[in-house]
Amino acid sequence: MLQDTTFAAEKGYNGKMKTLKLDHGLARLIVDGGKTTTWRVHDDKDLSVDDQVELVDKVDLALKSSWVIIGVATIDQVVSKRLGDLDELEKGDYGYVSDEDMYETFRRYYGKNIGPETAVKIIHFHFKAHKTPKRFQPEAHYAVKVEEVKLYADGGSRGNPGPSASGFVIFNMDDSVVTKAGLYLGVTTNNQAEYIALKIGLEEATKLQAETVHVYLDSLLVINQMKGIFKVKNRDLWPIHEAIKGLTTRFKRVTFTHVPRELNKQADAMVNEILDAELKV
Repeated sequence: MLQDTTFAAEKGYNGKMKTLKLDHGLARLIVDGGKTTTWRVHDDKDLSVDDQVELVDKVDLALKSSWVIIGVATIDQVVSKRLGDLDELEKGDYGYVSDEDMYETFRRYYGKNIGPETAVKIIHFHFKAHKTPKRFQPEAHYAVKVEEVKLYADGGSRGNPGPSASGFVIFNMDDSVVTKAGLYLGVTTNNQAEYIALKIGLEEATKLQAETVHVYLDSLLVINQMKGIFKVKNRDLWPIHEAIKGLTTRFKRVTFTHVPRELNKQADAMVNEILDAELKV
Protein backbone atom coordinates (compact mmCIF):
# COMPACT_ATOMS: atom_id res chain seq x y z
CA MET A 1 0.00 0.00 0.00
CA LEU A 2 3.02 2.29 -0.13
CA GLN A 3 3.39 4.55 -3.13
CA ASP A 4 6.99 5.45 -3.93
CA THR A 5 9.06 7.62 -6.21
CA THR A 6 12.45 6.31 -7.18
CA PHE A 7 15.62 8.25 -6.60
CA ALA A 8 17.86 6.45 -9.07
CA ALA A 9 15.42 6.35 -11.97
CA GLU A 10 14.01 9.85 -11.61
CA LYS A 11 17.37 11.53 -11.19
CA GLY A 12 19.09 9.61 -13.94
CA TYR A 13 21.51 7.68 -11.70
CA ASN A 14 23.19 4.55 -13.04
CA GLY A 15 22.10 5.45 -16.58
CA LYS A 16 18.42 4.92 -15.83
CA MET A 17 15.64 6.99 -17.32
CA LYS A 18 13.61 9.61 -15.49
CA THR A 19 10.00 8.76 -14.71
CA LEU A 20 6.72 10.65 -14.51
CA LYS A 21 3.92 9.11 -12.49
CA LEU A 22 0.40 9.70 -13.72
CA ASP A 23 -3.12 9.25 -12.38
CA HIS A 24 -4.79 6.29 -14.05
CA GLY A 25 -7.26 8.42 -16.01
CA LEU A 26 -4.54 10.58 -17.56
CA ALA A 27 -2.41 7.54 -18.34
CA ARG A 28 -5.30 5.94 -20.24
CA LEU A 29 -5.85 9.13 -22.26
CA ILE A 30 -2.17 9.19 -23.25
CA VAL A 31 -2.20 5.53 -24.31
CA ASP A 32 -5.36 6.15 -26.38
CA GLY A 33 -3.78 9.19 -28.06
CA GLY A 34 -6.11 11.70 -26.44
CA LYS A 35 -3.47 13.61 -24.48
CA THR A 36 0.10 14.68 -25.31
CA THR A 37 0.72 17.12 -22.44
CA THR A 38 1.11 17.06 -18.70
CA TRP A 39 1.45 19.88 -16.17
CA ARG A 40 4.09 20.00 -13.44
CA VAL A 41 4.43 22.32 -10.44
CA HIS A 42 7.75 22.11 -8.53
CA ASP A 43 9.56 20.24 -11.33
CA ASP A 44 12.20 18.44 -9.25
CA LYS A 45 13.26 16.40 -12.31
CA ASP A 46 14.37 19.46 -14.33
CA LEU A 47 12.63 18.24 -17.48
CA SER A 48 13.79 19.69 -20.79
CA VAL A 49 13.39 19.25 -24.55
CA ASP A 50 14.56 15.87 -25.94
CA ASP A 51 14.46 14.18 -22.53
CA GLN A 52 13.09 10.67 -22.75
CA VAL A 53 10.87 9.86 -19.78
CA GLU A 54 9.17 6.64 -18.76
CA LEU A 55 5.48 7.18 -17.99
CA VAL A 56 4.09 5.23 -15.05
CA ASP A 57 0.39 4.45 -14.72
CA LYS A 58 -0.59 4.50 -11.02
CA VAL A 59 -3.38 1.99 -11.65
CA ASP A 60 -4.31 1.81 -7.96
CA LEU A 61 -2.87 4.79 -6.12
CA ALA A 62 -2.58 2.97 -2.80
CA LEU A 63 -1.17 -0.29 -4.23
CA LYS A 64 2.26 0.25 -5.80
CA SER A 65 2.44 -3.36 -7.00
CA SER A 66 -0.28 -2.43 -9.53
CA TRP A 67 1.79 0.36 -11.11
CA VAL A 68 3.10 -0.22 -14.63
CA ILE A 69 5.35 1.59 -17.11
CA ILE A 70 3.15 2.21 -20.14
CA GLY A 71 5.81 3.59 -22.50
CA VAL A 72 8.30 6.36 -23.19
CA ALA A 73 7.55 10.04 -23.78
CA THR A 74 10.03 12.20 -25.68
CA ILE A 75 9.67 15.85 -24.68
CA ASP A 76 9.13 18.22 -27.60
CA GLN A 77 8.48 21.48 -25.78
CA VAL A 78 8.46 22.85 -22.22
CA VAL A 79 6.40 25.99 -21.62
CA SER A 80 6.73 27.80 -18.28
CA LYS A 81 3.86 30.03 -17.15
CA ARG A 82 2.11 31.30 -14.05
CA LEU A 83 -1.22 29.60 -13.39
CA GLY A 84 -2.92 32.99 -13.62
CA ASP A 85 -1.53 33.51 -17.14
CA LEU A 86 -2.90 30.32 -18.66
CA ASP A 87 -5.35 30.94 -21.48
CA GLU A 88 -8.84 29.49 -21.68
CA LEU A 89 -7.79 26.85 -24.23
CA GLU A 90 -5.04 25.55 -21.93
CA LYS A 91 -7.33 25.45 -18.91
CA GLY A 92 -10.15 23.90 -20.89
CA ASP A 93 -7.86 21.14 -22.10
CA TYR A 94 -7.87 19.80 -18.52
CA GLY A 95 -11.56 20.43 -17.89
CA TYR A 96 -11.26 23.20 -15.29
CA VAL A 97 -14.52 25.11 -15.04
CA SER A 98 -12.95 28.13 -13.30
CA ASP A 99 -9.61 29.46 -12.05
CA GLU A 100 -10.55 28.57 -8.48
CA ASP A 101 -11.38 25.01 -9.54
CA MET A 102 -7.90 24.77 -11.05
CA TYR A 103 -6.20 26.21 -7.96
CA GLU A 104 -8.08 23.85 -5.62
CA THR A 105 -7.07 20.85 -7.73
CA PHE A 106 -3.41 21.81 -7.54
CA ARG A 107 -3.67 22.51 -3.79
CA ARG A 108 -4.66 18.90 -3.19
CA TYR A 109 -1.32 17.83 -4.64
CA TYR A 110 1.03 20.68 -3.73
CA GLY A 111 -0.39 22.30 -0.58
CA LYS A 112 -2.25 25.49 0.20
CA ASN A 113 0.19 28.00 -1.29
CA ILE A 114 -1.15 27.66 -4.84
CA GLY A 115 -2.53 30.69 -6.64
CA PRO A 116 -2.25 32.88 -9.75
CA GLU A 117 1.50 33.47 -9.20
CA THR A 118 2.38 29.77 -8.96
CA ALA A 119 4.73 28.65 -11.76
CA VAL A 120 3.71 25.63 -13.81
CA LYS A 121 5.51 23.77 -16.58
CA ILE A 122 3.42 22.51 -19.50
CA ILE A 123 5.24 19.48 -20.90
CA HIS A 124 4.47 18.65 -24.55
CA PHE A 125 5.64 15.23 -25.75
CA HIS A 126 5.16 12.46 -28.26
CA PHE A 127 4.58 9.02 -26.85
CA LYS A 128 5.55 5.50 -27.78
CA ALA A 129 3.63 2.85 -25.88
CA HIS A 130 5.10 -0.46 -24.82
CA LYS A 131 3.36 -3.38 -26.50
CA THR A 132 3.06 -4.88 -23.03
CA PRO A 133 3.24 -2.57 -19.98
CA LYS A 134 6.25 -3.28 -17.75
CA ARG A 135 6.00 -3.63 -14.00
CA PHE A 136 7.26 -0.54 -12.20
CA GLN A 137 10.03 -1.39 -9.71
CA PRO A 138 10.70 1.47 -7.28
CA GLU A 139 13.32 -0.43 -5.29
CA ALA A 140 16.15 1.03 -7.39
CA HIS A 141 16.64 4.01 -5.08
CA TYR A 142 18.02 1.77 -2.35
CA ALA A 143 21.18 1.32 -4.42
CA VAL A 144 22.26 4.84 -3.42
CA LYS A 145 23.44 5.48 0.14
CA VAL A 146 22.45 8.90 1.50
CA GLU A 147 24.33 9.73 4.70
CA GLU A 148 22.40 12.83 5.86
CA VAL A 149 18.78 13.57 4.98
CA LYS A 150 15.81 15.76 5.80
CA LEU A 151 12.57 13.94 6.58
CA TYR A 152 9.27 15.82 6.24
CA ALA A 153 6.28 13.82 7.46
CA ASP A 154 2.57 14.49 7.87
CA GLY A 155 -0.61 12.65 8.76
CA GLY A 156 -4.25 13.60 8.55
CA SER A 157 -7.67 12.35 9.55
CA ARG A 158 -10.91 13.53 8.01
CA GLY A 159 -13.17 13.40 11.04
CA ASN A 160 -10.65 12.79 13.84
CA PRO A 161 -11.21 9.90 14.14
CA GLY A 162 -12.01 9.21 10.52
CA PRO A 163 -10.43 8.06 7.25
CA SER A 164 -6.73 8.79 7.59
CA ALA A 165 -3.45 8.70 5.70
CA SER A 166 0.22 9.29 6.37
CA GLY A 167 2.89 10.60 4.04
CA PHE A 168 6.55 11.56 4.04
CA VAL A 169 9.19 13.06 1.76
CA ILE A 170 12.94 12.52 2.22
CA PHE A 171 15.30 15.16 0.83
CA ASN A 172 19.04 15.33 0.35
CA MET A 173 20.73 18.21 2.14
CA ASP A 174 20.62 20.14 -1.16
CA ASP A 175 16.79 19.85 -1.04
CA SER A 176 16.49 17.40 -3.94
CA VAL A 177 13.89 14.66 -3.39
CA VAL A 178 15.31 11.24 -2.58
CA THR A 179 12.01 9.40 -2.15
CA LYS A 180 8.46 9.93 -0.95
CA ALA A 181 5.67 7.59 0.01
CA GLY A 182 2.20 7.49 1.49
CA LEU A 183 -0.05 5.02 3.22
CA TYR A 184 -3.83 4.78 3.67
CA LEU A 185 -4.60 3.86 7.27
CA GLY A 186 -8.35 3.37 7.50
CA VAL A 187 -10.03 5.03 10.49
CA THR A 188 -7.60 6.61 12.98
CA THR A 189 -6.99 9.94 14.70
CA ASN A 190 -4.83 12.85 13.54
CA ASN A 191 -2.19 12.08 16.16
CA GLN A 192 -2.01 8.41 15.19
CA ALA A 193 -1.61 9.38 11.53
CA GLU A 194 1.17 11.87 12.41
CA TYR A 195 3.06 9.23 14.38
CA ILE A 196 2.69 6.60 11.65
CA ALA A 197 4.02 9.08 9.08
CA LEU A 198 7.09 9.64 11.25
CA LYS A 199 7.58 5.91 11.76
CA ILE A 200 7.40 4.89 8.10
CA GLY A 201 9.62 7.83 7.16
CA LEU A 202 12.31 6.76 9.62
CA GLU A 203 12.02 3.17 8.42
CA GLU A 204 12.68 4.39 4.88
CA ALA A 205 15.67 6.39 6.07
CA THR A 206 17.19 3.22 7.52
CA LYS A 207 16.85 1.51 4.15
CA LEU A 208 18.74 4.42 2.59
CA GLN A 209 21.50 3.82 5.18
CA ALA A 210 21.23 7.40 6.40
CA GLU A 211 23.36 8.22 9.44
CA THR A 212 21.83 11.61 10.31
CA VAL A 213 18.13 12.44 9.95
CA HIS A 214 16.65 15.90 10.44
CA VAL A 215 12.92 15.43 11.09
CA TYR A 216 10.42 18.21 10.31
CA LEU A 217 6.75 17.97 11.35
CA ASP A 218 3.96 20.53 11.58
CA SER A 219 2.60 18.73 14.66
CA LEU A 220 4.06 20.56 17.66
CA LEU A 221 2.60 17.89 19.95
CA VAL A 222 4.50 15.04 18.28
CA ILE A 223 7.72 17.07 18.11
CA ASN A 224 7.59 17.91 21.81
CA GLN A 225 6.69 14.35 22.75
CA MET A 226 9.63 13.00 20.75
CA LYS A 227 11.92 15.53 22.43
CA GLY A 228 10.63 14.47 25.85
CA ILE A 229 9.21 17.94 26.59
CA PHE A 230 5.64 16.59 26.71
CA LYS A 231 4.56 13.23 28.15
CA VAL A 232 2.58 10.85 25.95
CA LYS A 233 -0.69 10.70 27.88
CA ASN A 234 -2.71 8.82 25.27
CA ARG A 235 -2.12 5.10 25.95
CA ASP A 236 -2.99 4.24 22.33
CA LEU A 237 0.13 6.15 21.25
CA TRP A 238 2.53 4.48 23.68
CA PRO A 239 3.48 1.50 21.46
CA ILE A 240 4.25 3.55 18.35
CA HIS A 241 6.05 6.21 20.40
CA GLU A 242 8.30 3.52 21.86
CA ALA A 243 8.82 1.96 18.42
CA ILE A 244 9.93 5.32 17.01
CA LYS A 245 12.32 5.85 19.93
CA GLY A 246 13.81 2.46 19.07
CA LEU A 247 14.16 3.45 15.41
CA THR A 248 16.09 6.59 16.34
CA THR A 249 18.82 4.47 17.90
CA ARG A 250 19.69 3.13 14.44
CA PHE A 251 21.07 6.53 13.43
CA LYS A 252 24.06 8.47 14.68
CA ARG A 253 21.90 11.55 15.09
CA VAL A 254 18.21 12.47 14.79
CA THR A 255 16.91 16.02 15.25
CA PHE A 256 13.27 17.11 15.59
CA THR A 257 12.07 20.50 14.38
CA HIS A 258 8.58 22.00 14.25
CA VAL A 259 7.65 23.78 11.01
CA PRO A 260 4.45 25.55 9.91
CA ARG A 261 2.19 23.61 7.55
CA GLU A 262 3.15 25.74 4.55
CA LEU A 263 6.72 24.43 4.85
CA ASN A 264 5.48 20.84 4.91
CA LYS A 265 3.39 21.03 1.76
CA GLN A 266 4.79 18.03 -0.12
CA ALA A 267 4.06 15.57 2.69
CA ASP A 268 0.66 17.23 3.22
CA ALA A 269 -0.09 16.89 -0.50
CA MET A 270 0.77 13.19 -0.35
CA VAL A 271 -1.76 12.70 2.47
CA ASN A 272 -4.52 14.52 0.60
CA GLU A 273 -3.78 12.70 -2.67
CA ILE A 274 -4.17 9.32 -0.97
CA LEU A 275 -7.33 10.31 0.88
CA ASP A 276 -8.91 11.81 -2.24
CA ALA A 277 -8.17 8.64 -4.21
CA GLU A 278 -9.41 6.33 -1.45
CA LEU A 279 -12.56 8.33 -0.81
CA LYS A 280 -13.08 9.12 -4.51
CA VAL A 281 -13.30 12.87 -3.82
